[in-house]
Amino acid sequence: MPSTCSPEAASSPCSVLLLAGGRGARMGGRDKGLLVWKDKPLIAHVQAIVRPFTDDLIISCNRNAARYRAYADQLVEDSQKDFPGPLAGVLAGLAVAHHPWLLVLACDAPNIDAALIKAMLEARPASGAALMIQQAGQWQPMFSLIPTALLPQLKQAWDDGERSLLRALLKHELMALTCAGDDLRLSNFNTPEWLAGQSLARTEGLDAALVKGAGTESLK
Repeated sequence: MPSTCSPEAASSPCSVLLLAGGRGARMGGRDKGLLVWKDKPLIAHVQAIVRPFTDDLIISCNRNAARYRAYADQLVEDSQKDFPGPLAGVLAGLAVAHHPWLLVLACDAPNIDAALIKAMLEARPASGAALMIQQAGQWQPMFSLIPTALLPQLKQAWDDGERSLLRALLKHELMALTCAGDDLRLSNFNTPEWLAGQSLARTEGLDAALVKGAGTESLK
């Protein structure tokens, strides 16, 4: 699909990978990215935020490709058909990325904002190391910025039996971008109850926080 990116993004281009290829076990097996929140599929919320930052938007999906196609420049699927996990989707994304960096995000984090994406891109290490958000001391693999040059090493880790994206990246230099423990932008919508509850939480809590500037001040 035709796409454009902002002048700022064009000056430091990256590809973006939205992971929507999971089994959705905690959602009763439903395709999480297509669940509706605030009148739009979750994938649409995330796509709208990242679209201005890239001309190479990739979605990893293992079903419903026709529906995801409207939100992506490229679609990829796992090399295995048994929902092997995020690392498989990341490997597929790295293999087709048009730019030297791949921003990796989950489809079920619709509270992200442009300030968070910009902060991640601006923090990309000059050394070429991967970058990952760390929240309250915990790594958040679904908020990562990975150099495509790491593809051979990550593929080797996969061939050696590794299935954890975090463990695979920790075998190499990994830089942290620290976010506050209560940063609502990092919330994942993992269950139907959580999804329903967040409709109220965002209306009553997040929007008020953003008015106060919390959306740009939670990065440390």
